[in-house]
Amino acid sequence: GLAVSTVDGEVYDAGDVDATFTIQSISKPFLHALAIPEHGLDAVQAQVDVEPSGEAFDELSLEERSGRPLNPMINAGALVVHTMMGPPRERFDRILAGLSAFAGRPLEVDEAAYQSEVGTAFRNYAIANMLRSHDTISEDPPEVVAGYTPECAIRVTTRELALMAVT
Repeated sequence: GLAVSTVDGEVYDAGDVDATFTIQSISKPFLHALAIPEHGLDAVQAQVDVEPSGEAFDELSLEERSGRPLNPMINAGALVVHTMMGPPRERFDRILAGLSAFAGRPLEVDEAAYQSEVGTAFRNYAIANMLRSHDTISEDPPEVVAGYTPECAIRVTTRELALMAVT
């Protein structure tokens, strides 16, 4: 399916645009968009740079001097932004509510996808441990990964992604 939304909410689509699938890494720009009004652009950029990294999305890399992830679109940056979204017990609900608002309906997690991904998130565990070892995050790395992983397992449609993107 293919869908494009205009800023006034008109959606043009073709194909199977209402089939749901897990959002995966597409969640990253939306997470970043939620963090900025909550903390301010300067505070978010103090934690995560916005420069192109040229790195793979799951690269184990940080800025040499600051220990910041290079941008919020790689897993290291997304994990840091995730920790900025409130206390751990409230964090996912706040994120899900924000993404649901962008989509215009309550979204939900594909539990089977989440269970599969959290059980095999070894690279993200390594990234979270790297972040913790540089004091870039202060929380327990396995808890950060367990909290971040369901964000990627949220189910959306192509039509909803078009609306989320224009938002």
